[in-house]
Amino acid sequence: MAEWMIWLVFAGALVILEMFTGTFYLLMIGLGLVAGGLAAMAGMGREVQLVCAGVVGAIATYGLRRSKWGGAVRHQVARDPNVNLDIGQTLKVDVWNEDGRTARAMYRGALWDVELEHGADSVPGIFTIREIRGNRLIVSKGRKQDN
Repeated sequence: MAEWMIWLVFAGALVILEMFTGTFYLLMIGLGLVAGGLAAMAGMGREVQLVCAGVVGAIATYGLRRSKWGGAVRHQVARDPNVNLDIGQTLKVDVWNEDGRTARAMYRGALWDVELEHGADSVPGIFTIREIRGNRLIVSKGRKQDN
C-alpha cells in the first residue's frame, strides 16, 4: 500500500470517529492527515509529510478554536431558566428591610433571603425571580420575561 493511501485511510478513520464525538477537532486533525497524504502523493520525504500534517492540523485546530464553532458556550447559569426552574417564578414580599433592598419571604415552604434587582422599587407585592446567587433570590417587580 502506498504511503499516501495510509495517510488517507487514517484521515477517513478520524472522520468516522468524529461522528461519535460531536466536535470538529478530529476533522481538523484529519485535514492535517490529508495534507500529509498530499505531500506523499507529491513524492516528498517522510519528514516533510509529517511536518505538513502537523502544521496544517495545528493551524486548522487553532482556526477552529478561534471561530464561533470552537469556543465553549458560556451561559449565565444564575439567570438561565433551563438550568434553574425557580427563575421566572413569583413570590410575595410583604415587608422590606430598613435598607430597602433586602427582605425575607416564604418561597416553596421555606424562608429565603430576597434582594431587589438593580432599579426595582421596594414596595410590598408580587415579585418575579430573575436570578439566584447562592441562597439569595434576586427579584424584580413584574411578570415573567423571556431571557
